[in-house]
This record gives sequence, structure tokens and C-alpha cells, in this order.
Amino acid sequence: MRKDINTMKTLISTTLIALGIAMMAGSAGDCDGKCMELGNTIGEMLMYALGGMAMMIAGGYIAILDNNK
Repeated sequence: MRKDINTMKTLISTTLIALGIAMMAGSAGDCDGKCMELGNTIGEMLMYALGGMAMMIAGGYIAILDNNK
């Protein structure tokens, strides 16, 4: 049973790290050439980037705790 829990923790932490990196990379958004009308504001960009960073840090924290046991 313990091995199943460790596998699940690893899967969750890896997913959080990957999604956090993708979220930070895409935080500026895609403006399709009309960046004044369709681009994200600075506030939206910071919100997505900080949310992605929080997800990545949480995933890393879970992975570090799981490997220390």
C-alpha cells in the first residue's frame, strides 16, 4: 500500500511542476498580431505567472518531502 501512495505523490508532484512551468510560459498570452486589443494586461500576466510559480513550488515541495523519507 505504501508504494501506491508514493507513486501517487510522485505523479501529483510531477503534474504540478509541469503545469506550473507551462502556465508561467504561457502567462503573456497569444495576441494573434493584435496585441493592443487582445493581449493580456500586466495584472493578468502576473496573476498567471505567480499562479504557475505557486504550482511549481508546491509540486517541488511535495517531491522533496517524498524523496526525503
